[in-house]
Amino acid sequence: MSPSAPPPAHSAPPPAHSAPPGQVRPETTGHVTLPPGGPVGIPHVPPAAGAPDVTATTLAVLLIGPAGAGKTSVAKYWADRRRVPTAHISLDDVREWVRSGFADPQSGWNDNSEAQYRLARRTCGFAARNFLANGISCILDDAVFPDRPVVGLGGWKRHVGPGLLPVVLLPGLEIVLERNAERSGNRRLSDEEVARIHGRMAGWYGSGLPIIDNSHLDVPSTARLLDDVLARAIASPPTW
Repeated sequence: MSPSAPPPAHSAPPPAHSAPPGQVRPETTGHVTLPPGGPVGIPHVPPAAGAPDVTATTLAVLLIGPAGAGKTSVAKYWADRRRVPTAHISLDDVREWVRSGFADPQSGWNDNSEAQYRLARRTCGFAARNFLANGISCILDDAVFPDRPVVGLGGWKRHVGPGLLPVVLLPGLEIVLERNAERSGNRRLSDEEVARIHGRMAGWYGSGLPIIDNSHLDVPSTARLLDDVLARAIASPPTW
């Protein structure tokens, strides 16, 4: 070869991370295609299956109740012990993502606090739909009032879908007062506010929704009763 001749051209090897357009190499991380979340339909249980095993069924559950009803404790316990992946989505936790500018209803209910509650409900609804679309059950908790159907139960149905299963957790007033007294921070309400909320929640009686009075039940017993209630709700969905 002549010293003045250029070296033979060689094709440079493709970079290790290259892949055909529109495709992702299997070994890459941080890029996972997920199915889009859509409205959640009513759970389907084949007739031959008999009574559904709700611990192994993908569900979207809305646990309703006043402050001090034990919604968060029951939801966490129930979600922790299911046979299928399950997420607990707390409305209060999502609402408290707002730090600067947080509208605390204890300082006075106003348009700003109402807007933040609505935003938190939509955010929780989007999260639930995405979890369900990826095979993860959800249990949400909220103090939904029966006398505000448009922004309450109707709003959750719009955000999540017709397959959402609402269950009311409603212990006696003296129980919620005791539990509220053990709270701290902005989640502790005045006795007057607790009594007012509890009185409005009594409107769920006669609504057709399943109601659990957990006045004298511990968390594990309430969670087992929740499974029984959900099994009946799947077999005969409530009208709401």
